[in-house]
Amino acid sequence: MKQEQGQISVNTENIFPIIRKWLYSDRDIFLRELVSNAADANSKLRRLDSLGEFTLPEDEQLTITIEYDSDKNELVIEDNGIGMTADEVRKYINQIAFSGVMDFVEKYKDKGTETEGIIGHFGLGFYSAFMVSDKVRIDTLSYQDGAEAASWESEDGMSYTMDTSDRSARGSRITLSLSEEGIEFINAEKLREILDKYCSFMPYPIYFKDIVGDRKKAEQAAKDAEEKAKKAREEAKEKDEDADEAEQKAREEALATPAVQPINDTTPLWLKKPNDCSDDEYKAFYKKAFKDYRDPLFWIHLNLDYPFRLQGILYFPKTDNAYESLEGRIKIYYNQVFVADNIKEIIPEFLFLLKGTIDCPDLPLNVSRSFLQNDAYVNKLSSHIVRKVADKLNQLFKNDREAYEKYWKDIGVFVKYGMMRDDKFNDKVSEIVLFKTVDGKHKTAKELGDTLLYTPDPKQQVAYVNMARKRDLDVIIMDHEIDNHFMSFYEHKQNGKQFKRVDAELGGKEGSSDRLEPMTELFRKATGVEKLEVKVQSLGEDSLPAMIIESEESRRMQEMRKQFENLQGSGDDQPDIDSMFPLQQTLVINEDQRLTSRLLTLSELPGREEQAKTLALHVYDLARLGHGSLTAEDMATFLSRSAELLTELAEAEGKNKA
Repeated sequence: MKQEQGQISVNTENIFPIIRKWLYSDRDIFLRELVSNAADANSKLRRLDSLGEFTLPEDEQLTITIEYDSDKNELVIEDNGIGMTADEVRKYINQIAFSGVMDFVEKYKDKGTETEGIIGHFGLGFYSAFMVSDKVRIDTLSYQDGAEAASWESEDGMSYTMDTSDRSARGSRITLSLSEEGIEFINAEKLREILDKYCSFMPYPIYFKDIVGDRKKAEQAAKDAEEKAKKAREEAKEKDEDADEAEQKAREEALATPAVQPINDTTPLWLKKPNDCSDDEYKAFYKKAFKDYRDPLFWIHLNLDYPFRLQGILYFPKTDNAYESLEGRIKIYYNQVFVADNIKEIIPEFLFLLKGTIDCPDLPLNVSRSFLQNDAYVNKLSSHIVRKVADKLNQLFKNDREAYEKYWKDIGVFVKYGMMRDDKFNDKVSEIVLFKTVDGKHKTAKELGDTLLYTPDPKQQVAYVNMARKRDLDVIIMDHEIDNHFMSFYEHKQNGKQFKRVDAELGGKEGSSDRLEPMTELFRKATGVEKLEVKVQSLGEDSLPAMIIESEESRRMQEMRKQFENLQGSGDDQPDIDSMFPLQQTLVINEDQRLTSRLLTLSELPGREEQAKTLALHVYDLARLGHGSLTAEDMATFLSRSAELLTELAEAEGKNKA
């Protein structure tokens, strides 16, 4: 073959939409593209073998090798797949955006060939090599009998030189002479990181060789072997044993190395049928893929052939806190090649709590394999995944309620958030939402009734909780930051359901009407709150002397007030927030408590009015403390006043005894 020079032709119709800067948004994907092309070359050859067009030797394994030489600043990607003739190089390399894959499929479509297992579609992956290279060389030999090896070389991706090659093995070898930018970006550790990210589950064994690093390791191993051999010889002499034999044995043992293993798993668990997978296998795969030492809660194995091809495993992980749930990761694969994490077009945001792998060979990827096209198809795929997750939750709820309740701590936030974000998901899981009661039980809204009595803090509101218990009422705990929004959402979606905080009403009998006016006057003077709402009720001798009730409407208004204040910030032109979000609290005086009766009597005694006001203010702050509305500043005053009252009590007791 004579040396040939020329200019690469650019098919502007194909290249125009894809030559923008974001074509390859991440530099490290150049290696994914080149390794994927090598996998394609192997897949084509295997397909020809299955069609009887080629006979692959039984003892030959199709592999991919990556070699990195930091001394030469070279990176090599080599396969033993189908290879190319000089004409094919001209066709597939010299014409940018001409896909060799599609040409291959078209050629053999009459023999049943489809694109299954073949990754590339656009003919652009090879040119990503110029992201990190000053020069790229191809040496390739076709599988065809009598084929002549060919070479291709270019320093800019536009002009090239073609010639014969001395390559004698079938397949292709791509040599990248790294640019200054590439040298700065690439090292052995970085390459391993990229391969682990993108190529962990590619269908052919991938072997990585760090030429310089491996040589240094070998040299060090040889030194260590000689030291061990020397030591073994000396020990053998001391024992009067054969020193030569001991030395040789120690040297051989020290230099013995295990067989080189591929860096990837060619048969990931999602390729197996669900019935063929054990729980231990699911757990082991999860820990390996997501570097999580804990077992997952449960999982969903996706395995579809229609209406689209889809395989994968979605895991529900254990979460230690609310924020960890936002750091989930679902890895998207395309014929076992990693594409990206958390592609929102495929995985709705609320599913990001999950961890998993999804492999869909029919994904309509664009040329960089990192973005999606064809919204209608992707929407169907997304809807199917959401449906499968909802079905799994329903199945678990119906078949193993005990396990479902045990998982609720970890999955509850996810379910609630998902309901608010996705109507279809809400429709499927609304009846299996669980609410944890203060007694540690889990109940559905149907089991709780139309009014769902709740507390945001069962410890702080223990007095209210105990009063509800006396009335045989269930009190649920709604203490997550998402719960305020969820309650409003749930009421809107579930007609007839209403959330009411446990302090909204106490259930006691109305007290004596003749005590209302003097009690109101006393507590208004003591607190300085002129419009303080006061009620007198019979709550029982063992209940607190006073408690505060607040309507659910008022509580939600105060939540809105907090959000409004955060948005408004500070300034001179601030609206009247108090009138916009009025606080509606009522002080309920327990007439069954001896303290309140004596307090009223004390206020009527000449010269004891101030003492009565101090005690009334203390009772009011005690009610606010139990309600959870006592401010930090008022808390300090309350504690100081408590100390003073106890001192006075102790002194009075001392005088009485004297």
